[in-house]
Parts: sequence; structure tokens; C-alpha cells
Amino acid sequence: MKSTTRYAALAGVAAAALALGACGGGTGAGNAADNGSTGGAQATTIKLVAAEYSKDHTKAFWDAFAKAYKAKTGYTLDVQIVSWDNIDQQSSTMIQNNQPPDILNLNAYASYAKDGLLYDSDQVLPAAVKSDILDTFVKYGTYDGKFYGFPDLSSARALFYNKALFKQAGLNAPPKTWDELEADAKKLTGLGNGTVGYALPLGPEEAQGEFSMWLFNNGGTWKDQGKWTINSAQNVATLTFLKKLTDEKVTQHNPARTNRADAFDLFKSGKAGMVIGFSPLAADLDKDKKVDYGVAPFPSNDGSASKTFGVTDYLMAFKKPGDTNLKAVKAFYELYYQPDQVNTFIKAEGFLPVTKSGIQAFQSDAKLKVYLDTLPNAQLTPTDDPTWDKIKLAVQQNLGSAMTGDPKAVLDKLQQTAENGG
Repeated sequence: MKSTTRYAALAGVAAAALALGACGGGTGAGNAADNGSTGGAQATTIKLVAAEYSKDHTKAFWDAFAKAYKAKTGYTLDVQIVSWDNIDQQSSTMIQNNQPPDILNLNAYASYAKDGLLYDSDQVLPAAVKSDILDTFVKYGTYDGKFYGFPDLSSARALFYNKALFKQAGLNAPPKTWDELEADAKKLTGLGNGTVGYALPLGPEEAQGEFSMWLFNNGGTWKDQGKWTINSAQNVATLTFLKKLTDEKVTQHNPARTNRADAFDLFKSGKAGMVIGFSPLAADLDKDKKVDYGVAPFPSNDGSASKTFGVTDYLMAFKKPGDTNLKAVKAFYELYYQPDQVNTFIKAEGFLPVTKSGIQAFQSDAKLKVYLDTLPNAQLTPTDDPTWDKIKLAVQQNLGSAMTGDPKAVLDKLQQTAENGG
């Protein structure tokens, strides 16, 4: 059984406790040299603290990996699997107590990179591994010019549509522009019986994820060239369009209080014509076998190439005084990013690849095609900014109020929050 908690985390649920470690004054690990030199006896055992994606697969994979790691390198990997409910607090406590793991699996890294606690890719990633990681994940894993946030798996979004409802409404294909989406949503809502054209979740669970998909497909950004752009003209126009859909009553009632899980439930019950989803939603629909659905690239405002909202988690490496863990950490990454390791993990957990070779390996799965086609050009929220978690929380709590208020005023306030550092 896949963990619904993990799905929420991969979609970007705030990790409020993460900032504690970054504000704790460091661990002493930051004294390690940055040139790859080793100043003491090399460690023969390193510790991995990894998040639990699923009860069925996560521990089994890492236990098998530890055996392979020992057999191939001679090093020992001490594996600790932690629930997503607890991993932020537990990892922060470890770091505050000067006992960071050597490898930490978490959904944010920039605060630790800012404090000088992490190895960068030049120190621990083989050149062939770095060149294989998808460029978009290198971009968003880079802080202050260095690559620290090494991706373990990913997800991406697409438009899910109910084929049966589309047929009833006389619609032959999914929309390719926002004008078409609006017109389709009106026809779908017009079917009655509680049908909503588009399920719009702007509640506190993941408002930033829903809005990201829309703003990226209107030429918008959260941040550009080092400056916050939350209240840009494109983003104001985007949020105004979502308010228009709400005012036209082609969405469900009260999007500001609708979380993603609620929107998914509407779609799975056959009451929503369209929703933004990802591969775990497809897995649920396939299991339930109640909705005949299709998946398509999300429409752009002007019909240009679709852009997808991508999410990844990280396997970051903590320095130790004298770089005593450097060789063992290098050996960890060299093995993990072998296709028979990283792709096995990703397939078991039901997510998407993070490497160019992984894209090729997953191409044979027709159900993943729509995600794989857009994944190399996926855009992420600014996880490379240490303040993003605080800003994300403000977005989650306030963005939905624009549906009954002034979209520009809401974005202006969020822009001010960002410029003030969260």
C-alpha cells in the first residue's frame, strides 16, 4: 500500500520543522575542508536516515541496498527508516545535537547548504552520475552555484479528464488552451447531477502546487533571477482567471477550503470532469475501476507547449570533521545512481525517474508517457531558496482567499512576505 502521507509530502506539504536545524548554529561538520581532502581516519560505517514512502517497499529496498553496498565497497550502511510524520523533527534534532546522519533523505536541503553543512556534487558525485541527472533537478538542487540537493525520485502533474463525462457533454478531446478549458468546464457543469467542470484545490494542503501548474503555463514564475515575482502581471492574471472559474460556478463549492485529496475524491467519484493529478491518482483509479479517465498535458493559456510542475526529494550528504566519511559517501552515490538501483527504487514506490537514463528505462510504460514527455522541462517551486518553506506556508494559508477577494491584493501581500524573508 502506497503511503498517502508521502504523496502529500512529495506534492510539497510544508516541512516546518526543517528550519530548526538550519537555525541551530551548525554541527561542527562545517569545519570540514571543501577541497575533497581527508584529514583523519576514514569511516568504514555511514548512516542513512531515509523517509518511508511505503510500508511495502522502502525498508526492503534500503536493506537490500545496504547488503549490495557492503558487498561491492566493503563499507557498512546503517539504515534508519523514519515516517514522514516524524522525519523533519528527528533529523533536526540529530543535527542540533551534532549527530547528523551521513546521508539524509528529505524534501528540502537549502537551509543546510546555506549553513555549510553539506558536501557538494564536485566532492561526492562521480562525473558520469552528475551528467545523467536531469538538468531541471540539477538546477533546483543548486544553491549559491553548487549542486547539493541530489534527487532520489520525482513526481510530475498532468490533466486528468473523465472520458464518460466528456462524451456526455459532447467533448471529443481534452482542452489545449485555457479558453477551451473554461468552455469545457461550463459544458461539463451543465450536465447537472452535482457535476463540476474542474475540481480546484486551493486549500491549505497544497495551494502552492495547484497554483504552480497554472502560473507556469501562463509564463509566470515564483522567483526569477534572484528576485521574487509572486505578484507579477502574469501571476495576477492567472489567479484572476481561477477566480473567474469560481465565480462562474464551474468549480466545486469553496475552492479555498478544498484540499487536493478532496479534489481527487470528487474525480474518483465521477463528479468532476477535470483535475490536476499525478501517477498515484492513476493507480487509485485503476484499482477502483469506476472512472474511465484520460491523462493529457495541462493546457497553457495560449496553446504553447505545456509545462509541468515537478517535485523531488533529496539525498543530501553531511560533512564530517576532517571529511572522514567522504570516501564512503562517494561510494554510496556511485552505487545508488546505478540504473539497477535507483530505477528499481522508483518503480517500486510508484514515482518517476530523476535521470536521463531513467527516462529511457521508463518509456516502455505507456501510462507514464505524458509525465515523461514533460519531466525533462519540469519547473519546480524555488526549493533552492532557504526561505521557501516559510513562504510556501503563507501561500498555503492565504492564496485561496483570492477566490472571494482581490487576487492582486493577495499576491501583493505574499510578495511582501517573500521580500521580508518569510
